[in-house]
Amino acid sequence: MEVETTPDIASLTQEVERETLTLKRVETEIRKVIVGQDYLVDRLLVGLLTRGHLLIEGVPGLAKTLAVKTLSRTLHIDFQRIQFTPDLLPADLIGTLIYDQKKGEFQPRKGPIFNNIVLADEINRAPAKVQSALLEAMEERQVTLGDTTYELQDPFMVLATQNPIEQEGTYPLAEAQVDRFMMKLKLTYPSRSEEEEILNRMLVEQHLDVHALLDRQRLLELRQVTDRVYLDAKMRRYIIDLVTATRDPRACGFPDLADLIAFGASPRATLFLARAVKGLALVRGRGYVIPEDVKEVAPDVLRHRIVTTYEAEAEEITTDAVVARLLDRVEVP
Repeated sequence: MEVETTPDIASLTQEVERETLTLKRVETEIRKVIVGQDYLVDRLLVGLLTRGHLLIEGVPGLAKTLAVKTLSRTLHIDFQRIQFTPDLLPADLIGTLIYDQKKGEFQPRKGPIFNNIVLADEINRAPAKVQSALLEAMEERQVTLGDTTYELQDPFMVLATQNPIEQEGTYPLAEAQVDRFMMKLKLTYPSRSEEEEILNRMLVEQHLDVHALLDRQRLLELRQVTDRVYLDAKMRRYIIDLVTATRDPRACGFPDLADLIAFGASPRATLFLARAVKGLALVRGRGYVIPEDVKEVAPDVLRHRIVTTYEAEAEEITTDAVVARLLDRVEVP
């Protein structure tokens, strides 16, 4: 039987606190442009630290695209924005083979997917064949052109946005596609005070200098520290209890939820939730995970992985409401 060794939490926390100062500097640069949206900024940093792809959902004007572009400006890595449209082709995303008459052979012309951070703007406006072109890149971190497979450079991160209220000319994302996103973020309107600050800051056009603070090597070092954040065995069991409760709530002691959940979260949710809580702990300046971390980030990891029943839809019970009930009932260590 393998015995888990407990790391030196004190020294790990000291290291994490030093790294958190770097993240605070990155956040300060983002705050030069973005007002409010603490939730979005936190989750962008978590995704960056944990190698996770993010799906950002919100009505127009909530700074989804601006936040991603600003984050990319704080990094010394390649960034590419792709505007998804109904006439987009897979080759526009991953590239294609071009015949070289001089050499008498086909040469690869790599597409915009060959960047470190890719912003898929309004991803649900492109047809399924284009969305599926992202599958291999997101999961395997590689792209196949012709007979050759090309590795994508680490770090590689897809940040996709979508508008939840406009369905004209959109294509719903397939379940397999959605499951590859570590988190699905739901943005809300800013508060009145935040909107006043937006108005005061943006009423007159001005150029805001955002400095690039992290290069590729420094980001990889931050990710290694994130991997070492301590996740206790009790916390691991708590995460597994939450995910398995979405699959068979009756067996887990929640029979009333059995009529609300048609399909539960995949094993990928367990892995992503464990990674996400480590990233959140680092952002909060801790070298260890606490139950509040799990409760805070669980809705983002689970909301797009639970399929509710027709009964739940008839009663207007959302997946967020189902996750909230699970978090209230699953025993906390």
